[in-house]
Order: sequence, then structure tokens, then C-alpha cells
Amino acid sequence: KKEAKEDEEEDEEEEEEEPAKAPEPPAPKAPEPVVEAPPPAKEPAKLAASPAAPEAEEEEEEGWEVPERKEGELKIPDPRPHLNVVFIGHVDAGKSTTCGNILFLCGCVDERQVEKYMKEAKEKNRESWFLAYIMDTSEEEKAKGKTVEVGRAAFETSNRRFTVLDAPGHKSYVPNMISGASQADVGVLIISARKGEFETGFERGGQTREHALLAKTLGVDRLVLAINKMDDPSVQWEQSRYDEIVTKVTPFLKTSGFKEDQYFFLPMSGLTGDNINERRNTPAWYNGPAFLDYLDGIDPPGRSKDLPLRIPMLDGYKDMGATMAIGKIEQGTVRPGQKVIIMPIGHKCTVHSVFIKDECMQYACAGENVVLQMSGVTESLLTKGFVLSDVADPARVVTKFKAQLQVVELPEERPVLTSGYKAVFHAHVVAEECEILKLYESMSLTDRTKKEQNPRFVREGSVVTCSISLARPTTLDTFKGVQQLGRFTLRDEGRTIAIGKITELPHEKKSK
Repeated sequence: KKEAKEDEEEDEEEEEEEPAKAPEPPAPKAPEPVVEAPPPAKEPAKLAASPAAPEAEEEEEEGWEVPERKEGELKIPDPRPHLNVVFIGHVDAGKSTTCGNILFLCGCVDERQVEKYMKEAKEKNRESWFLAYIMDTSEEEKAKGKTVEVGRAAFETSNRRFTVLDAPGHKSYVPNMISGASQADVGVLIISARKGEFETGFERGGQTREHALLAKTLGVDRLVLAINKMDDPSVQWEQSRYDEIVTKVTPFLKTSGFKEDQYFFLPMSGLTGDNINERRNTPAWYNGPAFLDYLDGIDPPGRSKDLPLRIPMLDGYKDMGATMAIGKIEQGTVRPGQKVIIMPIGHKCTVHSVFIKDECMQYACAGENVVLQMSGVTESLLTKGFVLSDVADPARVVTKFKAQLQVVELPEERPVLTSGYKAVFHAHVVAEECEILKLYESMSLTDRTKKEQNPRFVREGSVVTCSISLARPTTLDTFKGVQQLGRFTLRDEGRTIAIGKITELPHEKKSK
């Protein structure tokens, strides 16, 4: 009996000791790049952290310092350039279906998984939606057939690595679409060729126009215009329909600021996979490359990995006791052990580990989407819109700035833009209330020679230099400094009213 009792005590001791072990870095649940949506990840993380709430912070500091990795154990990031591709367009143009099919054709999705989605779609009487379920993971999205959050997944070609951002098309979710597109390098504007659908998406108030305009503002320099649903009975791969759409959309792209070498049209079918990764069932009148071949040849934008670090954060969360931050590196290089500062709050902390797609890396350069394990900070300080910066050269924090605005469309009830006009300001992944302070100079887009000094108001179709004040201190930069932190969009009454770039920040007060 005595021996049995001792054994039991030993067992209990072992059980008590086990939780104190340093947790391993989170391993991917499956080999495929499963679509990750950061918000759901928060829930289990919080639950995991809750039982030891009082000691959580001490444990976090102590427990996570144990697994020191030597440089040799960490991986070097894949040398192939990485590009974020955002899929945008009017609601029901076929964005999620196309994204789902690309992942399926690239072998990123298990066939059994696809069969499960097929069965699920059949039960809901939505047989053609099964590919969209690969991207739209939440029950709400599946039930409505509408994307709400920006879905993420990764795929690779022989020369490039891509992260797909499946943005919502519905006008209620444009702010979500903006935060997706602001992380993108390449935009794919999906346009439905089906009779009636193209017209609805492209006329005033349709999302095709607004998304193309936003893509340009948010820094998407290359736009692929994929004319989808060419296999539809109302189209049947007719060249006349394709040409009609190209003719109507091209002038609009030019006024949005795209140069001829920055956009490319191609016909395809997202549902059947025609002309996605090979020219299957594609008629002879189209002699260009297939969709993935074109993406594979796109040059990544020039980014500097040697300049001071800038990572606009998407989210912060707890994972098995560790504090994690998600974001895209817009400038610089991040390494484990690096000291960083969170702007605008000025909180200093340390990057403990750098993960790309759940793999621990020696470093990550500009252009990569990263998950960082942080120490010296709680997840409540890692808020969407805050920017991780170099301690030695932090990003600027301002409440007002000078900008050049292009007024696109004003609401009928407020047809002129004056000083005192209030709107919502969107830049990188931050959204903030703002007010136009003063108009300095304006000119019409049609006649750029006539300039008016200190105008009292401007109408849509004008370019105006003005100063803008923000409700709260926000981390920004000039367009010449860091482009992604220097371009913005103004929205009002649920529509995009202006696009702009920051030309000047207030002079820094020199500390005595």
C-alpha cells in the first residue's frame, strides 16, 4: 500500500511539473496551407491562457525564454520572391470560387476536403459554391455565399511564392476590403462577363469601379483584369463580349491612374478552371498566357530590406501563453532578438521568433507576411493599425498632415468638399475619423493648367492640396518616405469620396 501511495504521489508531481515546460512554437495542423482568418484564432488562444491568468505574464517571460534556438536550427526564408495577390471585384463576380480553384489546381487542397465541400454545397442547394468554401470558412459566409473577412491562403509557382487575399465584394464590407488590399502587391480584379452582371458591377455605385480605384490608391501597381464566367450560357466564350468589356473598362483604368503596362486583361472561367493554370478550352482568338503563367512572370515591387523596419500590424493574440503579432513587412528586415518600438504608443519590446507560414526563420525581409512571437508586451498593445518600427529610427506619429487629394465622388447631400468636411480616413490597416482643415490649391482633372489658389470649395473630379487633421495620433509617413504609410483613402456615407497621398508631415520638435 505504502509503495502504491508513493507511486501515486510521484505521478501527481509529474503531472504538476508538465505544464511548466516551455511550449513548442505552434506547428501547422495540416501540411496544406489552410486558410487562416486571424479573428477565430483568438478564441482558443485566450482560453489556453485563462487558467493561469494571475501568473500568465511571469510564466510568459520565464517559460518562453527556455527554448533558445541556435542560428543553425532556424530556416532561411525561401529565396523565391513573395507577392501578396488580392482578389477584388463586384459581389458575386466569382472571387472566392476562383481563389478556391487556384488552390485546388496548385495541389494545396486535399481532394477529400473538396468532396466534403461538394457534399456541403449540395445540401445547401448551392452546387457551384463548393470551391468558394475553400476560402469562405465561417458558417455565416457559407450560408450567405458572401465573403465578409479577408480570407488568406498560400500557393507557389516555379518562380514565385504567393499569398492569396480573398477580399469581400459587398459594399457593406469595403473597409475590410481596404485592409486586405493595402497589404497587396498585385491586384486581380474579377469581372463577370455574364449578361447583366458586368453592367451592374460597372455602373456608378457598382463595386467594380470602386475596387479598381481603391486598388490603385492602396498601392497595387499591377492589376490583372480577369474576365470571369466566359463559359456562361449567355457568353459562351464569345470574343465580341470580351472586347466590349475591355473597351468599356480601359478608359476608366486610365483615369484611375493605371499606365498601360500596369494592367493586363485575360478571359477565364473560375468554376471550370479554364485558362487558370493551362489554356484548357480557351478559344484560339485569345493568344496570351494563362492566368498563373502571367502571375509567375510578374516582377516583385522594389522594396528596401536595409531601411528602418516598418510592419503595420493586423492583429495581436495569445497562443499557448505566448504573445503573437501578425503583419506584413513594408520595409526593412526583422530578426529574432531584435528590439522594436510600437508606434504610436511608443512601447518598446523584443521580437523573440519570426515565423513565415508556421516555420521559424532566421530573418524575414520586406514583402513577407509574418507572425512574430513577442516578449515584453501584452496582446492588448498589438492593435490593428499600430506599426512595429526600429527603435533607433521609429515611424512618425502625427495628428495632422498636408496631402494631395483626388476627389472621386461626393454624396448627393454634400456635393462640395470644403474645410470642415468630416470623413473616415483609411491608410495601410488603420481607420480614423478626420477633418479637412484648409484647402490650399485646386485644379480640375479635365483642365490641369487652370489652378485656383485657396479655393472655398471643390467638386468631384478635382485635384486639391489640403491639410487634414486626425481624431487620434496615427503612425504615417510621406508618400516619398514609405509609400504604404503615405497613401490613403477618404470614405463618407459608405462610399469612397477621395484618394490621396501625404506630401508633408509637421516638422518634428527637437527635444532639448
